[in-house]
Amino acid sequence: MPQMEPEITDSHTAHSTGNVDAIEQVTGENDGHREQSPTNGRESKGGWNTVFILLANQALATLAFFGVGVNLVLFLTRVLRQDIVDAANNVSKWTGTVYIFSLIGAFLSDSYWGRYLTCSIFQIIFILGLGMLSLTSWRFLIKPAGCGSEETKCREASSVGVGVFYLSIYLVAFGYGGHQPTLATFGADQFDEKKKNHKENRDAYFGYFYFALNVGSLFSNTVLVYFEDTGMWTLGFLVSLGSAIIAFLLYLAGFRKYRYVKAYGNPVIRVVQVFVAAFKKFKVKAGNEDQLYEVDGPESAIKGSRKIMHSNDFRFMDKAATITERDRDDLKNHWRLCTVTQVEEAKCVMRMLPVWLCTIIYSVVFTQMASLFVEQGDVMNNKVGKFHLPAATMSVFDICSVLVCTGIYRYILVPLVGKLSGYPGGLTELQRMGVGLIIGMLSMVAAGVTEFARLKQVIPGEKASSLSILWQIPQYVLVGASEVFMYVGQLEFFNGQAPDGIKSFGSSLCMASISLGNYVSSMLVYMVMEVTERGEKPGWIPNNLNVGHMDRFFFLVAILTALDFVLYLFCARWYKSIKIEEGDDKNQEDQQENISRV
Repeated sequence: MPQMEPEITDSHTAHSTGNVDAIEQVTGENDGHREQSPTNGRESKGGWNTVFILLANQALATLAFFGVGVNLVLFLTRVLRQDIVDAANNVSKWTGTVYIFSLIGAFLSDSYWGRYLTCSIFQIIFILGLGMLSLTSWRFLIKPAGCGSEETKCREASSVGVGVFYLSIYLVAFGYGGHQPTLATFGADQFDEKKKNHKENRDAYFGYFYFALNVGSLFSNTVLVYFEDTGMWTLGFLVSLGSAIIAFLLYLAGFRKYRYVKAYGNPVIRVVQVFVAAFKKFKVKAGNEDQLYEVDGPESAIKGSRKIMHSNDFRFMDKAATITERDRDDLKNHWRLCTVTQVEEAKCVMRMLPVWLCTIIYSVVFTQMASLFVEQGDVMNNKVGKFHLPAATMSVFDICSVLVCTGIYRYILVPLVGKLSGYPGGLTELQRMGVGLIIGMLSMVAAGVTEFARLKQVIPGEKASSLSILWQIPQYVLVGASEVFMYVGQLEFFNGQAPDGIKSFGSSLCMASISLGNYVSSMLVYMVMEVTERGEKPGWIPNNLNVGHMDRFFFLVAILTALDFVLYLFCARWYKSIKIEEGDDKNQEDQQENISRV
């Protein structure tokens, strides 16, 4: 097919004439960003000292968040008097919303505000939501005082109380969701890319980040759960509020020690520009690698971002960097001509999406802990000796599993597998995510077996089965072990593979998969009930679980996870890693100028 426009075979003729203007054009979205620079010198900024502050912030913020989330399904059933299916689905939707907000936080962080300011603003929103929740529960919902325990039901709440309640928990979702991925990336920013041990420190950091998350949730899943289960909901929410305030003050205290990275401009516009430019040249043959447009010098046209080496997949996108006669006179029009780095940034997003989509089913497994696992435990024998174990307390076994497995992986498995495989990190991120899928599938099998055994020991006329709640331990432990492989692997993979300009977006993909997993779980529950609830048949997940078959639902999720694992294998084998162009010392010094200085 004849070309609409002739190509320029020597792309370097355009570099010298349009280099400066091209850089200004691509980075124009960043004009409104204000540098956040501490008063100390560059060399003393960042490192493990500041990382420890951020890890403490993560632990305290997570304590506050799970103080709301871990028992939310019981709050909805006991205080707001919702049905089990409605409550489980409302929790799934809320949890999904928490993590979908992570995309908003990542976008603002990467594009305009930078990590520090983004974390600050969303933590303020988080505190505001917790304050409203504490006030609402005390003023409108906990009537009579002390209601909401297993013995004492609350009066029907007013429409005003319910409305303010939902507003407050979604403010909590907005604040925590926007804060979480940005904080993860901000912590990784504390390590200098120029140093040899950068990758080792970054990988260790993400393990400790998830460790801190679970340390924070440990208190929520023990002490706060007990308070709330006995009707002291407002006290539990106030503890969460206090924890969030302390976390925020601690975060602000490290202002002068942090290592700051500037925002890179709007990545959405950059990616859209690539597709628009490629579409405009759909009849133009993509140029060879040495014929594609790239600015001269060590830095890319995306100010502050390192250059990315050309890759041969998605060749149609290379048309956006192919120079035509028309482009020669207008190098600044990035809706027609993009640099190789800009095209490769868009390619990186395209390559990561299939892997990311395969993680959504795993998040369906993960979300069962906050919904159906709790409902299952609530109808089991929760007496252990003289102690009463609230159903939500069982998630402590998940947390302990994460803490133990993190240590086992970091200090035993990595050195052992590293020696056998020759890969210093033990398993690659993609391999770890695959292992996480398999263990997650086994956790659903364990949950199905527990539910099958529970139904066998149902006492006629009684709410709870005689089966001990301790039977849930294996399913919680397996979920915790799978998290170490899946979610820590995800954080390392998406942050490490994301180009410089979309690092927070990479971290947010992990959170977004949890979000969609919750929505898929909610949809799956509705579909299962639509299919199984026929005539006098109560369906698999009725209000009275003793006449249902929730075990079949767990087995169904296990089958879906197994099928997802097969698809994941194909996506993981197809994936190609990003290749950053290596520069000389001068290039590295120039890249370092991205870090805000005095």
